[in-house]
Amino acid sequence: MFKTVEDVDWENWDPVTVATLMFVIKDGQILLIHKKRGFGKGKINGPGGKLEPGETTEQCAIRETQEELCITPTGVKFAGELHFQFTDNNSIHGYVYTATDYEGEPAETDEAIPLWCSIDDLPFEHMWQDDHIWFPHMLEGRRFSGRFIFDDDRMLDNVIDVV
Repeated sequence: MFKTVEDVDWENWDPVTVATLMFVIKDGQILLIHKKRGFGKGKINGPGGKLEPGETTEQCAIRETQEELCITPTGVKFAGELHFQFTDNNSIHGYVYTATDYEGEPAETDEAIPLWCSIDDLPFEHMWQDDHIWFPHMLEGRRFSGRFIFDDDRMLDNVIDVV
């Protein structure tokens, strides 16, 4: 049973899922989504999803944003990594990207409702419990690597490193 970050052998950790998140940050605003279905349903997050065979994590982040919000992010940069170990043995290695702009117009899809928020007033109470820990690093352009233990959607422990 995983209760702390130290309970995981991170050197030999083999996540069940590799996934991405993309955050368009423009004019003091950040484009988030209200997730309508699937993992994280009901939460506010960034668009993203599972890596498909043959694609890079950056390609995945762009594709998922296109699928969930009908836009193509531009000015894309790698921001950091997230390592999630859940007590039910689920595990996710997440790659976080930011974009400075996009092509198209954000639109609601079957998966997500677009939501622009001020970077000074983020709705952390409706987001995953780890977000308030690493978002400041992402917003300040500091590359980060975080390890998190979750029991369902409750965070039990975390360690964040600024790279």
